[in-house]
Amino acid sequence: MKTSDPEKLDGETLAPVSLAQAFWFWLKLGFISFGGPAGQIAIMHQELVERRRWISERRFLHALNYCMVLPGPEAQQLATYIGWLMHRTWGGVVAGGLFVLPSLFILIGLSWVYIAFGDVPWVAGLFYGIKPAVTAIVVQATVRIGSRALKNGAMWAVAAAAFVAIFALQVPFPLIVLGAALVGFLGARWAPQMFSLGGAGHGPTSAASLPALIDDHTPTPEHARFSWGRLWRVVAVGAVLWVVPMALLTGWLGWDHTLTQMGWFFTKAALLTFGGAYAVLPYVYQGGVSHYGWLTPTQMIDGLALGETTPGPLIMVVAFVAFVGGYVKAVFGPDALFLAGATAAVLVTWFTFLPSFLFILAGGPLVESTHGQLSFTAPLTAITAAVVGVILNLALFFGYHVWWPTGFDGAIDGPSVVISLGAAVALIHYKRPVIHVIAVCALLGLVWRLGF
Repeated sequence: MKTSDPEKLDGETLAPVSLAQAFWFWLKLGFISFGGPAGQIAIMHQELVERRRWISERRFLHALNYCMVLPGPEAQQLATYIGWLMHRTWGGVVAGGLFVLPSLFILIGLSWVYIAFGDVPWVAGLFYGIKPAVTAIVVQATVRIGSRALKNGAMWAVAAAAFVAIFALQVPFPLIVLGAALVGFLGARWAPQMFSLGGAGHGPTSAASLPALIDDHTPTPEHARFSWGRLWRVVAVGAVLWVVPMALLTGWLGWDHTLTQMGWFFTKAALLTFGGAYAVLPYVYQGGVSHYGWLTPTQMIDGLALGETTPGPLIMVVAFVAFVGGYVKAVFGPDALFLAGATAAVLVTWFTFLPSFLFILAGGPLVESTHGQLSFTAPLTAITAAVVGVILNLALFFGYHVWWPTGFDGAIDGPSVVISLGAAVALIHYKRPVIHVIAVCALLGLVWRLGF
């Protein structure tokens, strides 16, 4: 496929998309990607599959399934994958980078306000309204992704089993992924019709019936075809991009310095984030709070709230951890506290997201060579169904903490319930844009908390 030429599919000509046009879309996405991975994936599906039709439903799901099993933020990796598929390596770098950079700059600013000025009432009011909205966004994402992935009884059973496993049995997410993959692998042999990617049941108005620039049968572009030479080049460049900054930090500051240890710690964290940010938060908490003392338990909780209510991947909470650690440790001296925090946040973001780019640029060609091969797609289709159950658990987790902030023994937070239900109706029934719902809910929270 050449995105420089118009695609004519089913009698309809779709305008080509240049890298410059894609740049502005990915920049916009970086500012509106609220709601964690579920909400972000829902936004991308709505924009790229349904509205702009840059990629077909089946190709979108195939890429999503791959990103789901990788360590790292799956929504950011999905953006990187689609950007790479459309516009080669620079397309992937632009898409993945712009998914992260707005969040990084916003978090640096909010972290500075938080640590330098303490509790800010108007910020607390905004967060009070945004948290219930995030709960509704996750519920909406459960409905949207479930409607695509749960096409038959087998997929419903996988989703239900995943929900029970994580909600009632506290099974680690990586084990749920492995179990679903095994079910898909066996299902491809014993009941292949139940595990076909996309499944049955797409109605005439489904996105699957619409033409797309990258359609189901669009040939794989040359840059996305697998070759050992290309794989080793990507691995070599990635190794250099990690080794050089780590060597500079070690040589300049020493191995035991705060910034060097942050680089090493968050490299390990990036390789452990199977299942998204919530799977690795206990590890970050243990290291950042208990072992290194970069921040306090209360600060960690507040940082998670910031991460949940700003655009970008939730794992961007690591930028808050790094900013507070660099600021409190005064790594550049007492007269450069903001510079210390900002530098730490940028460094940690680099070491956290570098593996995600490498996984896509190195593994993407292999994945592209497998779309349509049931032996590869069936396990990933089962994983997507399992993720629906996991997202439902996340929605309940958010609902519990937002509606009963002091636990079930305390009183229910009535305004939060009303905001959540109103946001859910706006998103699911009236299909209002996510950013509009976030803005209105933030305003309602501000009005309520400040007593206007």
